[in-house]
Amino acid sequence: MWNLLEKALKGKNMSIYRLSKITGIRESTIWHYKSGTEPSFKNMCKIADALDVSLDYFREGERK
Repeated sequence: MWNLLEKALKGKNMSIYRLSKITGIRESTIWHYKSGTEPSFKNMCKIADALDVSLDYFREGERK
C-alpha cells in the first residue's frame, strides 16, 4: 500500500504534510502506513479523494 501511496503522491507533486492537511489525518498516522499499519476504510477514502484516485487504485496494486 505504501508504494502505491508514494507513487500517487509523486504523481500529484504532493507531500505527506499536504496530504495530512487536506485529509485531516495526522501526519504521524500517514507515516505509520509506511511500516505496514493498515489504514481504516474511512482514511483510505479520504486519501483516495485527496489524490483523485479510486479505492481500486490501491486494491488492484496489492493484488499484483
